[in-house]
Amino acid sequence: MSGHAAPGPFQVATAQWPRDHAELLQVRGVVFIEEQGVPEALERDDDDPRSAHVVARDAGGQPIGTARLTPQRRIGRMAVLREWRGQGVGHALLEALLREARAQGLAEVALHAQVDAIGFYSRHGFVPEGPRFDEAGIEHQTMRRALARPQAIDDREAAAAIVTALVRGARRRLWVYSRHLDPGLFDDPQVLSALRRFGTRGGGVEARFLLQDPAAAQRAHAPLLPLAQRLPSVFTFRVVDDPVDRGYAPAYIATDGGGYYFRTLGNRFDGEAELDAPGRARQLRDSFSPVWERARPASEFRALGL
Repeated sequence: MSGHAAPGPFQVATAQWPRDHAELLQVRGVVFIEEQGVPEALERDDDDPRSAHVVARDAGGQPIGTARLTPQRRIGRMAVLREWRGQGVGHALLEALLREARAQGLAEVALHAQVDAIGFYSRHGFVPEGPRFDEAGIEHQTMRRALARPQAIDDREAAAAIVTALVRGARRRLWVYSRHLDPGLFDDPQVLSALRRFGTRGGGVEARFLLQDPAAAQRAHAPLLPLAQRLPSVFTFRVVDDPVDRGYAPAYIATDGGGYYFRTLGNRFDGEAELDAPGRARQLRDSFSPVWERARPASEFRALGL
């Protein structure tokens, strides 16, 4: 591919396979066949004529990215030319296909993510499912996202993926009810990275944490605490003190972006989540507020300046 404008404005549109297939295959050929060494016989398949396709074009109308949604409800063939990566093209393509999936009335979509792209899809609410596997000589991970119902969360990897997406989708507020900062979750690198980005965004952001056992978090040297030390106006902690409140078994996170992740048993990762369920998120926030008002300051963290 040559003759493209430098990265700048672009547009994403629905593509029609009979009309646009040469452009779509041109982009996919550069990314998958030339760059990644995928055999052409594997890159091309019979799903293309039956799939919904989207294409990204630069200001000059040249194709710079593409993706598809197959009849098997699988998103795939996500390809963006090298010089356009990191410019939001992949995000726009994926969001366009999610809109298409909703328009088709699909309850969920899945994809096979190359391992180095798992973080990208996690930020869009996809959660890992099952073991990794080889596809066309490249390690992949199946990922799934529910669209018309809560997403089932079954393990730590899925929990970390959905919390990452929730934090990134929050506008200014996070509400977290946790027993002791959940080892394996709030110390996960991608979750910590999302919280760091949230905390340094500015604009009066705040994350409130209600804990049942702050001493356990401190003994475990929870990595969130040093981050909170650097941003004490953002990350605030209180401890559940009322005996009635201490008997509450679930744990959850809710955001002002309309998302939530709820676990019936707070010492387990399995639960349910949605990225766009403002009613349920509001319900959890309303449950959180009176407990927060009754809770005591986290004196265990006083030495940390929290």
